Amino acid sequence: MISDVQTRRTGECAVTQRAPTPVAERSARALRGLRMLTLGLAVLAAGIVVLWLASRHAGDARTGLVWLGVILVACAAGVLAGLTPITPGRARVVQLFGRYRGTIRESGLQWVNPFTRRIVVSTRIRNQESAQAKVNDADGNPIEIAAVVVWQVSDTAKALYSVDDYVHFVAIQTETAVRHIASSYPYDSRGTGKLSLRDNADEITERLSAELTDRVRPAGVQIIESRLTRLSYAPEIAQAMLRQQQASAVVGARQRIVEGAVGMVQLALQRLEEEGVVELDAERKAAMVSNLLVVLCSEQATQQVVNTGSLYQ
Repeated sequence: MISDVQTRRTGECAVTQRAPTPVAERSARALRGLRMLTLGLAVLAAGIVVLWLASRHAGDARTGLVWLGVILVACAAGVLAGLTPITPGRARVVQLFGRYRGTIRESGLQWVNPFTRRIVVSTRIRNQESAQAKVNDADGNPIEIAAVVVWQVSDTAKALYSVDDYVHFVAIQTETAVRHIASSYPYDSRGTGKLSLRDNADEITERLSAELTDRVRPAGVQIIESRLTRLSYAPEIAQAMLRQQQASAVVGARQRIVEGAVGMVQLALQRLEEEGVVELDAERKAAMVSNLLVVLCSEQATQQVVNTGSLYQ
């Protein structure tokens, strides 16, 4: 008894763990629509003629002609019902009694089994912009970010059968990927050389596209391009971060000025010594360096002071 229960439970677990077979797009069987249209009209015309002839007869002949005319008209209706126009940029997923029978992508008038259901799936390129999201970056600073994604359906079977609504699925996955990318990198590298959202836009968008491709692959969607459309600090810290950026810019500019001034002072002292213009001891060199640095690094115009004495008086 116990072994039977264990066997039954094992069988139930095996059935539960069996993964569904993924559906992949394949071409559906279809015939040229113009030929079938001609055939359908010809059969319909024949049925109408037979019914007209039945009205001119009586007895068994009339009954037989009526039945023949009805059959011809029904066959013509079935043939015409199978006609399926395919416009460029739209595919038809053919489904027969709940089973996937293939996809028609070739544009024009096609003919398929009239008992099938033909579902329209757009294969055109689409633009989708994510909602503006407020996320903390890798440094914990709140930022506002949004992105636009260019995508199209590459596998109509997966788009229709693997997810409930592939358009909504792409929108949710886009927002998720944008939030994940925004929280994985700092907004600004601040001169550290690390990858940041503001300084490395091309690398960030490439990684966003790669992550989106992995996320939407089960839905049969191909990501063509993704770009950040909005990237800024949140309003509550925008002013503080602006002052920090301004201070960093001022410090960087001062550093460049000092480096240039030191180089010019070195060059001036070297030329004076090489050409023998004047002999300077250590104290006079220090005074000249101080004066030159004041002149070169000062933001305002300096005034000359004529010293009639010497440095030691």
